[in-house]
Amino acid sequence: MTRGSQGQGSNSVNIRQFNERVILAALRRLGEASKADLARYAQLTNNAAGQIVRELEQQSLIRPLGKRAGSRGQPATLLALNSQGAYAIGVTIGRRSLRALLVDFHGEVLGRHSEEVVWPLPQDAVAFIERSIDAFRSQISDAAQRRIAGLGIAIPYNMSSWQRELGNNSEAMAVWNDFDLAKVLDKRVNLPIFVENDGTAAAAAELFRGAGRSMEDFLYLFIGAAIGGGVVSGGDFQRGMHGNAGDVGLMPVAPSRLASASRPASPYDVLLSRASVTSLIRHLNHNGFEVKTQNELEAALPHAGAVVSEWIEDCADSLIAPILSAVRLLDIDTVVIDSDLPAPLIETLIRTTADALRLASPEARQPPSLVQGSIGAEAAAIGAAILPLHLNFSPNREVLTGR
Repeated sequence: MTRGSQGQGSNSVNIRQFNERVILAALRRLGEASKADLARYAQLTNNAAGQIVRELEQQSLIRPLGKRAGSRGQPATLLALNSQGAYAIGVTIGRRSLRALLVDFHGEVLGRHSEEVVWPLPQDAVAFIERSIDAFRSQISDAAQRRIAGLGIAIPYNMSSWQRELGNNSEAMAVWNDFDLAKVLDKRVNLPIFVENDGTAAAAAELFRGAGRSMEDFLYLFIGAAIGGGVVSGGDFQRGMHGNAGDVGLMPVAPSRLASASRPASPYDVLLSRASVTSLIRHLNHNGFEVKTQNELEAALPHAGAVVSEWIEDCADSLIAPILSAVRLLDIDTVVIDSDLPAPLIETLIRTTADALRLASPEARQPPSLVQGSIGAEAAAIGAAILPLHLNFSPNREVLTGR
């Protein structure tokens, strides 16, 4: 029985569509492969895989790259996704910035648009999205515009919450509580809309563009204005019942020992109040560095070595219990950590955290491997852009059956 028939029963149309999408998913993960490679991956006969490849080539979704070098006998033709087969727009709405990307079918970025807006309101986000879409449409052909698969949006759930922990007391943010962004955009944007938690979207970007190409199971953490996360299991990102799988930011931790930290009302704090760019900015401001914007933060870092080191120690300390709890519960051995902070700072944080994990790991249990994320500040936006491509061309059974 083929992989497709397991997923779709006896419905031949769904079986064919499922197998087409398995092959597209394989090429997205592998980058390039021969028909024989794809047949093995999809558990199809060579003839069945060859027929699907021909159909996908006719749809301009895949293309031949050339012959595989260095192989014995008749060299196989390598195949890859056709970068012009589809396009997508990804937007991330953060608590300190707005970012939009136009990507091709490979997920390569063709256009960028960003604005630094601290605690943006819904009208700020909608206007930014409309401006970005207009700008991106103007830079591609009419034919390419017709191949835009959709608009993906990555946004923190509970956008207006955790203001004390993240340093904002604006009552205006409460407007997000009852604001249906997808519904508003559906009336103003002529594109399919996909909305996802920003941590899950960033994990999807790492899955398809980074560490996920060599591993199928990992916990993903992104340290931004808050800390977000995602869970990758079995080569796919997990959403959870409420779309919050990997929501490490709300895991309980001990209160910070930094003098700059806010005091929680209970014996426990939450991770996002200690492991976040917001907590770093708060500590810098407490120690005499005036920092509000990303540019001011990056300008201050080279002059604030001791203060930054204090924050790194506290951040690493706060990560220990959540990481060990998550990897034991999920039975995984790799954690990917990414951020919009400069790479050398994250490298130091990862080393410090790894040292602390070794000391904290119990007998007969190895600490997880920590891997630095490969995408950085654009992770959530790239993940948002990948969503329409993944969900429009996914072998996922629930997607194909409309569930």
